[in-house]
Amino acid sequence: MIRVVFATQNTGKLREFAILATPLVGYEFVSLKDLGIALDVVEDGETFAQNAEKKALAVARVTGLPALADDSGLEVDALGGAPGVKSARFAGDHATDAENNRRLIDSLLDAQDAVRTARFRCDLCFFDGSRGLTLHTQGACEGTIVDSPSGSHGFGYDPHFWLPAYGCTMAQLEAAQKSAISHRGRAFVAMVNALTELRTS
Repeated sequence: MIRVVFATQNTGKLREFAILATPLVGYEFVSLKDLGIALDVVEDGETFAQNAEKKALAVARVTGLPALADDSGLEVDALGGAPGVKSARFAGDHATDAENNRRLIDSLLDAQDAVRTARFRCDLCFFDGSRGLTLHTQGACEGTIVDSPSGSHGFGYDPHFWLPAYGCTMAQLEAAQKSAISHRGRAFVAMVNALTELRTS
């Protein structure tokens, strides 16, 4: 059994990771909180991949265990791809979800519905220093931004992220539904396949 640390202190992500990791055989996942570790990694990369790898390496060094980290965010076409890697800090350092959502909607006041297309994007990085192994997988989920929030599930921008194919926002999906279609879910499925292949090769 290979013990792996989820390199996040975001409770929403931890809930999603716990669901997504269920089918992965041969790996035991723990959180930084489980290990009694508080670690704040500065996410100053220019891409999701750079931030995810930086977090995975930092956590692996501190814990001595393999680490799995993601960096994810929202890209809005009318905003030139913003907030992107600054999604968690769109309204400033330590901004709340409500503050980030308020800035998002304020930024789109003059945008027509046709250009409110957006996507959630995720890069997932697995790092195992003992094996000299670094793996990256990606996932994306397309939608549009709506002014009025709906739904109480999820976190972040989920209440404003409309999924036309489902007729609801991301925040209106149950956890299992979200895991099946979300950017993080798709990146995780790809990672599960990659790690499973490693275990069986």
